[in-house]
Amino acid sequence: MERLQDIIAAHAGREGPLLPILHDVQAEYGHVSEDSVRAIAQALNLSRAEVHGVVSFYHDFHSEPDARPVLKLCRAEACQARGVEALAAGLAEHSRVKVEAVYCLGLCAVGPNAMVGSKVHARLDAAKLVALVEALA
Repeated sequence: MERLQDIIAAHAGREGPLLPILHDVQAEYGHVSEDSVRAIAQALNLSRAEVHGVVSFYHDFHSEPDARPVLKLCRAEACQARGVEALAAGLAEHSRVKVEAVYCLGLCAVGPNAMVGSKVHARLDAAKLVALVEALA
């Protein structure tokens, strides 16, 4: 909980600190626990329901930890036109990796794209995507 207090303190005095705090908590712990929701609500003078509402609304926040690495696969129109749906269908067998849909990683001309952490992988085909997934698992 000490690290949580450090995260909250790092955003003290900032306008609209809730989302940056939640992003930092998610990055630090891999999820936003109920204890974290309570502590953040108290620190920001918000209700627990207000903080929980934000956590449950945005897909980047998770209330339970998941040890699997996350691969964010772009499912926007440009990547669809370049065959991402066929690539996504091939990922069904890789349950060791959590696949999340995102809608535009900003590299439409070189899709299909995926993101792992903060690194974007472009021009994916089946072989490149399998190699990426196997490197993560």
